[in-house]
Amino acid sequence: MKKKIGFVSMDSVLAKWLLEKLIQEPPESDCAADLLSGMHDMLSGEATSLLLSTSKEAESSLPPSDEIRIGELEIYPKSRRVRMQGAEVSLTPKEFEILYFLAQNRGEVFTKEQIYKAVWSENYLLDDSNIMAFIRKLRKKIEPNPDEPKYILTIWGIGYKFNDGV
Repeated sequence: MKKKIGFVSMDSVLAKWLLEKLIQEPPESDCAADLLSGMHDMLSGEATSLLLSTSKEAESSLPPSDEIRIGELEIYPKSRRVRMQGAEVSLTPKEFEILYFLAQNRGEVFTKEQIYKAVWSENYLLDDSNIMAFIRKLRKKIEPNPDEPKYILTIWGIGYKFNDGV
C-alpha cells in the first residue's frame, strides 16, 4: 500500500493559535503531548516542519514498555517524556525515537543506516549528516557535557551506541 503524503503550510499565527488551543483544551489523546512538543519546537525555531501521521504503523512504531532509568536520565515511553536530573527535556518525536531505540539496546553499536532504518522505517537516504545532526541535538539536550558525552557514545568509523556503563 502506498503512503499518501500531503503538505500544508502553516504560518506563525496559525501555529500560535494551535499551540494555545492545545494548552487551553488538551484533547484526551496519547498523541497530544507529542503535538504540543512539536508545536513548541516549531515556534522556538528548533524545527521547521512536523510530519503528522494517523496510520497504525506510526502508532505502533514504539513497542509499549515500562520506563527506562539510566543514571540521571529517565525515559517514559508510554507518555513519550524524558527527564534529566528531574527536569523535563523537550524532544522532537524523532529525537525521542532515536534516544529510546538506543537506550533499549544499551551497549549495542549501530551504524547510522541502522538507526535511520529503525526510526524512519524506510529506505536509507545516503546522507550521514541527518543522523549526526539528530545525535548532536540529543546530546545538547541530555548530556551534562555534550562535548564529552556519557550517554550516547560515538564509535568512530562505525556509528553510535548508548553507554552500558552508566
